[in-house]
Amino acid sequence: MPTVKYQKGDTVMGRWPGSSLYYQVKVLGFDSKSQLYTVIYKDGTELELKEQDIKSVTGFQTRSRSRSRSRSPARRRSRSRSPARTTRRSSSRTAAAVAATAITESTPSSRRDTRLKDTVEVRLSPVVSAYAALSLSDYRQGKASLFSEAKVEAESEKNQGPYNLRRRKADGDAKPAEAKPDQPEKKAKEAEKLNLTKLILLIFLLFLVLPTGAYFWLLFLPAWVLFVILQGNLTDPSLINAPPPLPPLDTFWDAQALCFVILWILFQALLYILPVGKLSEGMPLRSGVRLKYRTNGFFAIMVSAIVVAVAVHQGADLTYIHSHFLQLATATFIISVLLSIYLYVRSRYAASEELALGGNSGNVVYDFFKGRELNPRIKNFDLKFFCEMRPGLIGWCLINFAMALAEMKKHNLDAPSYAMILVNLFQLLYVVDGLWNEEAILTTMDLMHDGFGFMLAFGDLVWVPFTYTLQAYYLVLHPNALSLPAVIAIVTLKLIGFYIFRKSNSEKNAFRRNPSNPKLSHLKTIPTATGKSLLVSGWWGVVRHPNYLGDLIMALAWSLPCGFSHLLPWYYMIYFIILLVHRDSRDMSECRRKYGSAWDEYCRTVRYRIIPRVY
Repeated sequence: MPTVKYQKGDTVMGRWPGSSLYYQVKVLGFDSKSQLYTVIYKDGTELELKEQDIKSVTGFQTRSRSRSRSRSPARRRSRSRSPARTTRRSSSRTAAAVAATAITESTPSSRRDTRLKDTVEVRLSPVVSAYAALSLSDYRQGKASLFSEAKVEAESEKNQGPYNLRRRKADGDAKPAEAKPDQPEKKAKEAEKLNLTKLILLIFLLFLVLPTGAYFWLLFLPAWVLFVILQGNLTDPSLINAPPPLPPLDTFWDAQALCFVILWILFQALLYILPVGKLSEGMPLRSGVRLKYRTNGFFAIMVSAIVVAVAVHQGADLTYIHSHFLQLATATFIISVLLSIYLYVRSRYAASEELALGGNSGNVVYDFFKGRELNPRIKNFDLKFFCEMRPGLIGWCLINFAMALAEMKKHNLDAPSYAMILVNLFQLLYVVDGLWNEEAILTTMDLMHDGFGFMLAFGDLVWVPFTYTLQAYYLVLHPNALSLPAVIAIVTLKLIGFYIFRKSNSEKNAFRRNPSNPKLSHLKTIPTATGKSLLVSGWWGVVRHPNYLGDLIMALAWSLPCGFSHLLPWYYMIYFIILLVHRDSRDMSECRRKYGSAWDEYCRTVRYRIIPRVY
């Protein structure tokens, strides 16, 4: 049996994939089959490295000092020979220091070291950590990762300092630096631009990264749900109108609505724990453990549909959901807050390996919002997985059905309108498809990386069922007649979007689970230093996010039945565009950091991000 050079717990220097830079890492283990070491970087990133990509800390520092000593006489000779060079170098260093200050003032301060290697390592780590803190959930932080990506690029350029300075000097770029003291007006303008840039970056930090941002989202998200619900009741539900006046406080509360919501959640929990359906394994945790999940969501929605149909046949009036929409949203909001408090309190007693990366900042409000514990469970009942797929998602379909009944009752119709039927069928297909392919959610960022706190609890229980149903809610009071050709065109558009969405996602999930599957042998890939490969053919060779393209086409088909009289039913389309563009930016920054030069090659091969020849 071959000997293992580095043992578990050793601190060594690991080469970053796709580069020649080494950073301090900790060895987590060694796989004798693949001959790869699992290491963790200071920012929490775990990678598998070959033995030749790892060096001992002692030997690395010895080589660094010897190179430093060998270069120093040349520096002394250079300084003694040409004082003018010293002046130019000093000026260049001053310019570099100004540029560095512009970046470091907007980032957390870091420990400095005299060795260049250590400086590079310390400078890069806070940027990656900031990225981890920036990734919020499906409905959060519009441009956070844009800031993170710009910061990573600026930081990496700064870390190349001496090389960039020599290049600028050769091109004559050092001359403006010498002339700056003689140009006070130009210097003042540059300082003004620098201050403006800092201010913009600070605003992003305050509202999207720092705990202040958590305060903002805690207030904004419930307020936005309240706003769109109240707007839907207006004769002119325009988003550009002033917010409607708040109704009396007692209007928000209804005990029967709270009981209805509690019974619905308990009913879905009962269906979840029934020994029906497949037991699926999640992705490996940091400890290497794979959790098991009961993936019986399709069974749950089928049983729910039967129960609802029987209840309606027995005389239950589901139009109550429309007439008490505000009260039901309030009750669900209260439950999401109570659940979030429970999750935060129990996370205080969780082991460190059970916490999510970036969810343990030490700030109570931020941790409450972001979520500390990665997979909170009561025995085998996974709270995050349950909330992601059951009460809100199936409740979305129940609310849409209730809106169709409310439309028939209000307008004395024998059947729902074409527009209402299309909205119900389209969104029902989307939910049923998600529950049929429930295993796929186990590879998403929500399940793998995000802690379970207010952000996901509110999103799953309140945001999804009470904002994604706005098209159906809008059509109850604002009907829109559709001609038969219009119906055919919208259905065709929906089917095209669904086909792209499902085929691309199936291709991706199959490749992730078994890249060596013979059925995928026709697909072209680009190997990376991490041992994984990037798909560059099939749907993933057309654009970088074909699943996003399918999602956008389906979102368009959901809004078209509502017409163009008001912007409110187009809210989901607008929100989704912002969300997907942000996700694309976040993915670009993360993948460039993770895959290095392989990602650059991938971007050259697959040029367009979401829409071919457009974006």
